[in-house]
Amino acid sequence: SSGINAEYGYDRHLGAVNTITFIERNHSFVSTSDDKSLRVWDWDIPVDRKHIADPSMHAIPSCSLSGSGKWLACQSMDNQITIFATQKLRHNRKKVFKGHMVAGYACQTNFSPDNSYIISGDADGRCFIWDWKTTKVYKRFKAHDGVCIGCVWLPHETSKIITCGWDGKIKLWD
Repeated sequence: SSGINAEYGYDRHLGAVNTITFIERNHSFVSTSDDKSLRVWDWDIPVDRKHIADPSMHAIPSCSLSGSGKWLACQSMDNQITIFATQKLRHNRKKVFKGHMVAGYACQTNFSPDNSYIISGDADGRCFIWDWKTTKVYKRFKAHDGVCIGCVWLPHETSKIITCGWDGKIKLWD
């Protein structure tokens, strides 16, 4: 026995839980699952206050919160990044980012420090950068041999990004 006891059990998902992302200045959190749903929970209350499950949704293995805290980017297993407004967790159907291949992989997605771009790796080792306003691919390049699973902007040098891949490498790009 670890000597540590769980205070609450947040157990409404019907499949493996993939992510937990704090929103609303850390007063609530969003969870995503293989059951193809998002759930919003208030801190210290083990009952979901919002449940989003649409027949067109796919599992979401990765989420990231924008620097402003206004947007949640969700990597969807149907090869697109969908966006939710964190206030009332509403799906923004105008913001869909496509062109990469992630089905079957939990590729990380992130926002640029100024929230002007979205970034993601993909199964073919590429790194994609999309323009936030237009949702068009701004740039794509071969980053790794094999899956490019993670990518982040440097917060203090915003012209640079770091990627990591299943080739065992971490790379800095300018």
